[in-house]
Amino acid sequence: MMEKGERAGLEIFRWDEQGYQPLIFFEDWQVALLNWEPVFDLRNLGEIERHNHTDEVFVLLRGKALLFTLTKNGQMQAEDMQAGVLYNVPAGVWHNLLSTRDAAWVIVEKRDTHLNDVEFRQLTQDEKVRLSLFFPEWLMQNTT
Repeated sequence: MMEKGERAGLEIFRWDEQGYQPLIFFEDWQVALLNWEPVFDLRNLGEIERHNHTDEVFVLLRGKALLFTLTKNGQMQAEDMQAGVLYNVPAGVWHNLLSTRDAAWVIVEKRDTHLNDVEFRQLTQDEKVRLSLFFPEWLMQNTT
């Protein structure tokens, strides 16, 4: 459920459902909440995305998450995210997340990125193998 409240000049937003929900918009930027959804489960690993015209900032709020990237030159990298740390994915970099079911993030990006500047593709088998070299122990334990 999405909630919006106001108190003495303060807007308050909450998003408790699975998935992505933009909540705050100002000029050409937006802030969204993203809660775990099945695509972030290791058993569903397959899709990767990029935004060609804007960076995307992730902040892990809770849970455990692995943010992985694939650069234009094919370099694979993965970060075992820490809560409260800012992770910026530059424009044009393929990326996605793997996480525990309790994971949630704040996302800051250019307004309407999710509608007008998103490209998806499937990871190749070789990319999946290279990515598996970065899997933390918690991720492997989470699939049983």
